[in-house]
Amino acid sequence: MDKWFRILREERTSIDATSAGTAPEEDVEIEESKNPSFLKRVRAYTKDRDELLNVGGQKNTPPYTQKMGSHVTFDKQTGNLGEEIESESFEKQPELEPHFWENKKLDKKVARRLKRIAEDFAEGLEVPAEMIDLRFTGSLANYNWSMYSDIDLHLVVDFAKIDSDTELVKAFFDAARMRWNELHTIRIFGYEVEVYVENVGDAHRSSGVYSIFEDTWAIEPDPTDVHFDFALARAKSDDTLTQISMIEKFAEKKPRSALAAIKRLKMKIRSMRRAGLDSPEQEYSAENIAFKILRREEALQRLNDLKYNAYDNVMSMELG
Repeated sequence: MDKWFRILREERTSIDATSAGTAPEEDVEIEESKNPSFLKRVRAYTKDRDELLNVGGQKNTPPYTQKMGSHVTFDKQTGNLGEEIESESFEKQPELEPHFWENKKLDKKVARRLKRIAEDFAEGLEVPAEMIDLRFTGSLANYNWSMYSDIDLHLVVDFAKIDSDTELVKAFFDAARMRWNELHTIRIFGYEVEVYVENVGDAHRSSGVYSIFEDTWAIEPDPTDVHFDFALARAKSDDTLTQISMIEKFAEKKPRSALAAIKRLKMKIRSMRRAGLDSPEQEYSAENIAFKILRREEALQRLNDLKYNAYDNVMSMELG
């Protein structure tokens, strides 16, 4: 275990020399790793861990009928917004998702399946990680669930017991869980499972957290405390979409300027969501709703694609 993190520390010292455009999918030869691309992923995440990762729209199709709001479309040529996501897809539900919850208790079959998924994930790690708790959180553990929701499955681990450099441990786990989520598409009742690893004692940024180990609420959601400012959220997401469209228009001819603009915009989006989650409204904040709109419409993926394309253009050389 010490050998693993000694290697990772050495690799982190060279992070500044690592290309900002390096994709985490590139492989490197590493004797100590079971997966040759693993350390490369850790390095890539360590550099970009404060930027937006694991993005892309949800593709859940629950087996029950629910009205879907029309989606945002964005014309790359004109920059005009088309039909917009309807606010009802973010409205409060009258009850917790009934396929998961009965009398505010998590279905036992679902709990057993989530435990098995978490155990399989932990067994595949290159270092031992003892789960202190396993938590179900996010909108499906609250009254703001929708057909776009996913299952946020959080393994709680004491990072300090693995290595004193807890930031490095975080980078390790984030790279591992990103790879797991990339390789697996596991759905329960139509909702995709997303695995996360959190440090023991981390502050909760959700008003609904269920301990699967204890079979009880760590934070029980309040059905009366759900308020959305959808108009403000939509205005914030539309502003970001406009900026993405503007960058697209000059990215090919001015890739260096595009890279700088993309970096600023990603920092702005990151700060926006962090401010929302840190606010009293938490996941109900306009900032977090705006982020979810962008994620649903794959605007964040567009921004990442722009970044890598611009980097390739900057680094390319031509004869003549």
